[in-house]
Amino acid sequence: MNPAFGSPRFGGGSPMLPGIGRVAHGQELPAGTKLPKGLVKRVWREFARPYRGRLIWLLVAIAGASALTVAPARVIGEIVDVIEGSGLQEGAAGRLDVLVVILVVIALGAAAFSLWQRYLSSWIGERLIYDLRRQVFDHVQRMPVAFFTRTQTGALISRLNNDVIGAQRALTGTFGTLAANVVQTVVAVGLMLRISPMLTLLVLSVLPVFVVIARYVGAKLQELTRQSMELNAEMSTQMTERLNVAGALLVKLFGRPGQEAEAFADDARAVADIGVRTAVVGRLFFATLTLLGALGTALAYWVGGRGVLGGTFTAGQVVEFGILVTAAYAPLAALSNAPVEILTALVSFDRVFEILDLRRPIDDGDTVLGSEEPLRGEVAFEGVSFAYPSAADSSLASLERGFSQVLDAERGPPVLTDVSFVVGAGETVALVGPSGSGKTTICNLVPRLYDADEGRVRVDGHDVRNLTLPSLAAAIGVVTQDAHLFHDTVYENLRYAKPEATDAEIEAACRAAQIHDVIEGLPQGYETLVGERGYRMSGGEKQRIALARVFLKDPCIVVLDEATAHLDSESEAAVQRALGKALAGRTSLVIAHRLSTVVGADRILVIDGGRIVQRGRHEELVRAEGLYAELYRTQFAQGAQAQG
Repeated sequence: MNPAFGSPRFGGGSPMLPGIGRVAHGQELPAGTKLPKGLVKRVWREFARPYRGRLIWLLVAIAGASALTVAPARVIGEIVDVIEGSGLQEGAAGRLDVLVVILVVIALGAAAFSLWQRYLSSWIGERLIYDLRRQVFDHVQRMPVAFFTRTQTGALISRLNNDVIGAQRALTGTFGTLAANVVQTVVAVGLMLRISPMLTLLVLSVLPVFVVIARYVGAKLQELTRQSMELNAEMSTQMTERLNVAGALLVKLFGRPGQEAEAFADDARAVADIGVRTAVVGRLFFATLTLLGALGTALAYWVGGRGVLGGTFTAGQVVEFGILVTAAYAPLAALSNAPVEILTALVSFDRVFEILDLRRPIDDGDTVLGSEEPLRGEVAFEGVSFAYPSAADSSLASLERGFSQVLDAERGPPVLTDVSFVVGAGETVALVGPSGSGKTTICNLVPRLYDADEGRVRVDGHDVRNLTLPSLAAAIGVVTQDAHLFHDTVYENLRYAKPEATDAEIEAACRAAQIHDVIEGLPQGYETLVGERGYRMSGGEKQRIALARVFLKDPCIVVLDEATAHLDSESEAAVQRALGKALAGRTSLVIAHRLSTVVGADRILVIDGGRIVQRGRHEELVRAEGLYAELYRTQFAQGAQAQG
């Protein structure tokens, strides 16, 4: 069978259209979308070149299989002539036997080439998927936090799944099919010309009709391909957000399962509708191709049959020519649409490169912290100003809701302005201020979750932008207000901080965080699964596991962003005692609203509107009658009364 006729590109589905997405509110991408220049060269340079040896053998296998697909026509023609003239020829039976054996040998050869082709295609394809996924995953996880705050998780996962597989099919499927079409066309037309050049030209005169239809269908499929990828990603995002624990809980609490089911049904219905459109477009082309092929074959038999009656052709030549017409029409039609087919196939590579080309604004430095002198843990801010990056600088339009969206290039308002302070080695500094004043942003600049726009953040005298990210991360331990746990055992969540930790070290860290007894009381102890994002644990238990994880890491700098916010009074008192011991000798930057954390700090920085408006010890700031005294009376004093 001709590979083109056997390809699902002309049937109800497409390798490049794995379940078409929906058209949102009638919006469609413009037809004839152009891909970046040099894309083919880049695909070859970055992904195809490493496999060039096997790709050459793959082309040899494709050529062999395609040539042997056409070869039986010549043998069948000979068989017809032998049968027709058997009464006039001696040894006709023996010749017939030989021709049948040749036919069987050709079939075996075609099967062998096909199997070889399948092996090479699979080998190259699977390794290409591995390379693409590895590179995309590695690149994405190194993107700054701002990228993840805007990106839809489902859209990102779709790039790692659908688009990567689409790119693999582009290289081993579409281009392989084009190679097969070239070989089959050359062999079939060559054999047709051998029989009759005039009849060949006559039969091929209907090819322009193929070209017109193929170009229309190809452009339409190209348009639907990109739509499918973008909109399938959108539906994946909806499922990802609604079917995780937090999303499911929110839906239940607001009583919206019915509305969510309706919204998902709309998406699923739209996916089905466009799937039907794609199937109809593909089948229309297939049906037209079949009809024109039948007309060409009928023309060949009519003209050739009259030639047999006139003595110009033999019956075997006419039968052979008719088979060759069928074998030549489909690849010729596909080749006429080759540019559009290639563009459509490259859409997946283009979307993968969109991710790989995203700029990583936080680059790795070249200085290893602690390589020249022992770590002290001093943190210094020198005239630091910061505003959160614009959407255009931190995200990609196709990864946000709405594939026609244009991202805003304007940066956000200033969050920090000329912030300067020093946290000495082993000192504890508390950050206090109204919500949104910039406390968390200050903490985020120390481990380089973001980089300052102006000024410098230093650790042990080094600008953090000059430090290697692994060495900076090793020196800093962070516990956030919303502690995250992976869907794994307690043991593995703890070992994430220190993979080589011993059981004794893990137990010591948990005792320090006042969580060991709780873990021991779980059904499987340290081997208990915590559930997605740790939802099988209470807020306080998650927080103490996160604290234990930092204790196990044993950093010289500790950042606590409301680390005791989810603890009850008794647990907080226990953790505070543990923190007092565990943080001794470590540099600590603490965000807290509770009195117990703030009072014991060596210094307190009062943040308001992105600036430090007060600094000093607790007693000094209370007497100063400023913002701190006001916060103390309205928040801390109430907290102290509640604790009392």
